[in-house]
Amino acid sequence: MLVTDRSLCGGADGLADAVEAAVEGGADAVQLREKSLPASELSTLARRLREVTRGALLVVNGPLEVATEAGADGVHLPEDAPPVRRPRQGFLVGRSIHSPVAARRAEAEGADYLVAGPVYETRSHPGREPAGLALIEQVTQIVRIPVLAIGGVTAGRVEEVVRAGASGVAVISAVLAQRDRRAAAGKLRRALDAAWAGAGAVRR
Repeated sequence: MLVTDRSLCGGADGLADAVEAAVEGGADAVQLREKSLPASELSTLARRLREVTRGALLVVNGPLEVATEAGADGVHLPEDAPPVRRPRQGFLVGRSIHSPVAARRAEAEGADYLVAGPVYETRSHPGREPAGLALIEQVTQIVRIPVLAIGGVTAGRVEEVVRAGASGVAVISAVLAQRDRRAAAGKLRRALDAAWAGAGAVRR
């Protein structure tokens, strides 16, 4: 999952180009997370991203109305947000969590997937103590839905987060802060494919 940050892309136009490149490189989910944008501008950006994410999931971290109007695949909620009513069957609801307690509650409220972290130090959350791989291990032992690791995740760290139980990763800088976003996404995609294959071999 690519989590957006238009400040790394020179604004909305650059973000749309970066997202398109990341999807071409192998990102199969995009979370539009631009909390400083008013709903009208977020809606415009969501519609633009919907056009460049065909073949990948698009979820909106924002009002449900923005997601539905843009034809997004779902919404992504902060840890403390109230549950939302799905507008249609198959509409995804994801949630960020920072503790096993929050993970259990999110699953009980019907979340389809969780984004857990920050696992490592990350500039998107300066000053926050990273939770480490222990958070992924603890959460994946108590929930049945997919858990994505976020926070300082790089291609070189993918194997250990998957080994800890993560179903995938969510990244910002690992793609958007790179000069070649398509290549960066491809590197993560290959690392994930290799980690999943290795995890499957271990389970067998």
